[in-house]
Amino acid sequence: MKLIITLSLLLVSSLSIAAENNDAFTALQKLSHSLRTLNFSTSFVVIKNNNAEPYHWAHGITEDNIELEVLSVLNGPHRDIVRRNNIVSYLEMGNTPHSINSAFINSPIPEILSGNTTQLNEYYDFVSLGRSRILGRTADSIRIVSKDPYRFNYWLWLDQESGLLLKLAVMNKQGQVLEQVQFTHLELNEAINPSLQQVKTSELPKVIDLPEEINKQEHPWQAGWLPVGFKQINANTHRIVHTQQPSEFKMFSDGLVDVSVYVSPSEEAQRKSGIVYDGATVVFNGISNNIEVSVVGKIPAETAQKIADSITFNLN
Repeated sequence: MKLIITLSLLLVSSLSIAAENNDAFTALQKLSHSLRTLNFSTSFVVIKNNNAEPYHWAHGITEDNIELEVLSVLNGPHRDIVRRNNIVSYLEMGNTPHSINSAFINSPIPEILSGNTTQLNEYYDFVSLGRSRILGRTADSIRIVSKDPYRFNYWLWLDQESGLLLKLAVMNKQGQVLEQVQFTHLELNEAINPSLQQVKTSELPKVIDLPEEINKQEHPWQAGWLPVGFKQINANTHRIVHTQQPSEFKMFSDGLVDVSVYVSPSEEAQRKSGIVYDGATVVFNGISNNIEVSVVGKIPAETAQKIADSITFNLN
């Protein structure tokens, strides 16, 4: 009898977890669809290190099905990121305007939330926590929980009506909030915002034509260890501005989190490792045998150090 009761409880628990996962996936799929199809104007602040950086974000679809998007940083030098379908333009005071081919803008909102989040299922659990109230609106609360200790967890609050994001928090395993995105205004419209209509006809900077081999450069080093699911998505070589030393760069991603690794020669033979935190982003830096290695990403410091310690070189 006890065995039957135990098995029944396990079955109920499993069904409950499956239902929570299904609810979470449904909410995230609605978010992805809304980010691609709705006309909205919103403002949010990124809160980290006791500072709040404000942004304004507008998105819309024209009558002839052109997707337009503008993200503006509201403090400091004027900075706008403009997207017209698959062309993203960066307009920043003091820097040369330029465009790249991309379906996403570089923003505090993870790109994957506009895409297919089911690919994260192997590395994260998705949990629905019911409803709460954010920005005066009913919100569905979702957790994206890492299955291993090498990543952070993400908490999302999604507007029940529109599916759009109202709040996002990056949490460590101890439940400490490292960084959060809090929306302060949300406006939904039937028609596209007139200011976005101007983007449709504006002359954007020329797209930078990067040779394909730039992002596929082979370097005589590799990361011997990465958390499960991280794959290389970029690689190139550039010079560090203040030293003009060549630095070899590789970027790895699990779909939700990007991690950058920089390797460059150093005049110092050895230097004790150092760690700098910027909200959820860690910068790990160390020098060994005249080689400087830096690891940057929204990952625990222990993960960054383990990646850095795993760097090996081809001696052929």
